[in-house]
Amino acid sequence: MKSQTCCFTGHRSIPASEIESVKRKLETNIILLLEQGVTDFICGGAVGFDTLAALSVLKMKENNPGIRLILFLPCKDQTKFWKESDKKIYGAIREKADRTVYLSETYAHGCMQKRNKAMVENSRVCLCYCKRPNSGTGFTVRYAEKVGLRIVNIS
Repeated sequence: MKSQTCCFTGHRSIPASEIESVKRKLETNIILLLEQGVTDFICGGAVGFDTLAALSVLKMKENNPGIRLILFLPCKDQTKFWKESDKKIYGAIREKADRTVYLSETYAHGCMQKRNKAMVENSRVCLCYCKRPNSGTGFTVRYAEKVGLRIVNIS
Protein backbone atom coordinates (compact mmCIF):
# COMPACT_ATOMS: atom_id res chain seq x y z
CA MET A 1 0.00 0.00 0.00
CA LYS A 2 2.71 2.48 0.97
CA SER A 3 4.32 2.43 -2.49
CA GLN A 4 1.11 3.63 -4.10
CA THR A 5 0.01 6.10 -1.41
CA CYS A 6 0.04 9.88 -1.06
CA CYS A 7 -0.83 11.79 2.09
CA PHE A 8 -2.06 15.36 2.27
CA THR A 9 -1.15 18.01 4.83
CA GLY A 10 -1.92 21.70 4.83
CA HIS A 11 -3.12 24.69 6.75
CA ARG A 12 -6.66 25.00 8.03
CA SER A 13 -6.81 28.60 6.89
CA ILE A 14 -6.34 29.37 3.19
CA PRO A 15 -6.85 32.92 1.92
CA ALA A 16 -10.07 33.20 -0.11
CA SER A 17 -8.05 34.62 -3.02
CA GLU A 18 -6.08 31.34 -3.22
CA ILE A 19 -8.87 28.75 -2.93
CA GLU A 20 -9.48 28.27 -6.67
CA SER A 21 -5.75 28.09 -7.40
CA VAL A 22 -5.27 25.49 -4.65
CA LYS A 23 -8.14 23.41 -6.08
CA ARG A 24 -6.60 23.50 -9.58
CA LYS A 25 -3.16 22.58 -8.25
CA LEU A 26 -4.62 19.72 -6.23
CA GLU A 27 -6.41 18.29 -9.26
CA THR A 28 -3.35 18.69 -11.50
CA ASN A 29 -1.07 16.99 -8.99
CA ILE A 30 -3.52 14.19 -8.23
CA ILE A 31 -3.68 13.43 -11.97
CA LEU A 32 0.15 13.38 -12.14
CA LEU A 33 0.29 11.04 -9.15
CA LEU A 34 -2.29 8.73 -10.72
CA GLU A 35 -0.09 8.56 -13.83
CA GLN A 36 2.80 7.55 -11.53
CA GLY A 37 0.85 4.67 -10.00
CA VAL A 38 -0.50 6.32 -6.86
CA THR A 39 -3.98 4.98 -6.15
CA ASP A 40 -4.50 5.63 -2.43
CA PHE A 41 -4.84 9.09 -0.93
CA ILE A 42 -4.70 9.64 2.84
CA CYS A 43 -6.36 12.70 4.27
CA GLY A 44 -6.50 13.89 7.89
CA GLY A 45 -10.06 15.19 7.85
CA ALA A 46 -9.44 18.73 9.11
CA VAL A 47 -11.07 21.89 7.74
CA GLY A 48 -9.20 23.92 5.13
CA PHE A 49 -6.66 22.13 2.96
CA ASP A 50 -7.66 18.64 4.11
CA THR A 51 -11.25 19.27 3.06
CA LEU A 52 -10.19 20.62 -0.35
CA ALA A 53 -7.88 17.62 -0.85
CA ALA A 54 -10.55 15.07 0.09
CA LEU A 55 -13.13 16.72 -2.19
CA SER A 56 -10.59 16.73 -5.04
CA VAL A 57 -9.94 13.00 -4.62
CA LEU A 58 -13.66 12.29 -4.55
CA LYS A 59 -14.11 14.34 -7.73
CA MET A 60 -11.27 12.43 -9.45
CA LYS A 61 -12.77 9.14 -8.26
CA GLU A 62 -15.84 9.77 -10.44
CA ASN A 63 -13.71 9.07 -13.55
CA ASN A 64 -11.07 6.89 -11.85
CA PRO A 65 -12.93 4.27 -9.78
CA GLY A 66 -9.65 2.53 -8.88
CA ILE A 67 -8.50 5.29 -6.55
CA ARG A 68 -9.28 5.31 -2.85
CA LEU A 69 -9.78 8.03 -0.26
CA ILE A 70 -8.57 6.92 3.15
CA LEU A 71 -9.26 9.09 6.18
CA PHE A 72 -6.82 9.02 9.10
CA LEU A 73 -8.73 10.88 11.79
CA PRO A 74 -7.20 11.97 15.10
CA CYS A 75 -10.28 11.12 17.18
CA LYS A 76 -13.97 10.40 16.83
CA ASP A 77 -14.98 13.74 18.35
CA GLN A 78 -12.72 16.06 16.35
CA THR A 79 -15.69 18.06 15.03
CA LYS A 80 -17.02 18.84 18.51
CA PHE A 81 -16.40 22.60 18.23
CA TRP A 82 -16.73 22.98 14.45
CA LYS A 83 -19.26 25.13 12.62
CA GLU A 84 -22.33 23.21 11.42
CA SER A 85 -21.46 23.89 7.77
CA ASP A 86 -18.01 22.29 8.23
CA LYS A 87 -19.54 19.32 10.04
CA LYS A 88 -21.91 18.76 7.11
CA ILE A 89 -19.08 18.67 4.55
CA TYR A 90 -17.02 16.44 6.86
CA GLY A 91 -19.94 14.02 7.18
CA ALA A 92 -20.38 13.84 3.41
CA ILE A 93 -16.66 13.14 2.95
CA ARG A 94 -16.72 10.41 5.62
CA GLU A 95 -19.68 8.75 3.91
CA LYS A 96 -17.84 8.60 0.59
CA ALA A 97 -14.41 7.62 1.94
CA ASP A 98 -13.24 4.11 1.16
CA ARG A 99 -11.75 3.59 4.60
CA THR A 100 -11.63 5.47 7.90
CA VAL A 101 -8.97 4.96 10.58
CA TYR A 102 -9.37 6.60 13.99
CA LEU A 103 -6.18 7.15 15.98
CA SER A 104 -8.02 7.80 19.24
CA GLU A 105 -11.53 7.48 20.64
CA THR A 106 -11.58 11.04 22.04
CA TYR A 107 -9.40 14.09 21.79
CA ALA A 108 -6.19 13.80 23.79
CA HIS A 109 -3.00 15.84 23.83
CA GLY A 110 -0.85 14.75 20.89
CA CYS A 111 -3.57 12.98 18.90
CA MET A 112 -3.17 15.37 15.94
CA GLN A 113 0.59 14.73 15.78
CA LYS A 114 -0.03 10.99 16.09
CA ARG A 115 -2.42 11.22 13.12
CA ASN A 116 0.08 13.22 11.07
CA LYS A 117 2.91 10.76 11.74
CA ALA A 118 0.68 7.80 10.86
CA MET A 119 -0.28 9.40 7.54
CA VAL A 120 3.38 10.00 6.66
CA GLU A 121 4.47 6.52 7.75
CA ASN A 122 1.92 4.95 5.40
CA SER A 123 2.84 7.02 2.31
CA ARG A 124 5.56 7.55 -0.26
CA VAL A 125 4.49 11.04 -1.36
CA CYS A 126 3.34 14.05 0.66
CA LEU A 127 1.25 16.61 -1.24
CA CYS A 128 1.07 19.71 0.90
CA TYR A 129 0.09 23.34 1.19
CA CYS A 130 2.73 24.69 3.56
CA LYS A 131 3.39 28.41 3.92
CA ARG A 132 4.28 28.50 7.62
CA PRO A 133 7.11 26.19 8.67
CA ASN A 134 6.36 26.79 12.37
CA SER A 135 3.00 25.01 12.30
CA GLY A 136 1.54 21.52 12.52
CA THR A 137 1.75 21.35 8.74
CA GLY A 138 5.41 22.42 8.86
CA PHE A 139 6.14 19.71 11.44
CA THR A 140 4.45 17.10 9.25
CA VAL A 141 6.37 18.17 6.14
CA ARG A 142 9.68 18.08 8.02
CA TYR A 143 8.86 14.62 9.35
CA ALA A 144 7.95 13.45 5.83
CA GLU A 145 11.29 14.77 4.54
CA LYS A 146 13.13 13.06 7.39
CA VAL A 147 11.66 9.65 6.58
CA GLY A 148 12.29 10.06 2.84
CA LEU A 149 8.95 10.95 1.29
CA ARG A 150 8.82 12.94 -1.90
CA ILE A 151 7.35 16.34 -1.04
CA VAL A 152 5.14 18.32 -3.43
CA ASN A 153 4.33 21.74 -1.96
CA ILE A 154 1.63 23.58 -3.92
CA SER A 155 1.61 26.75 -1.81
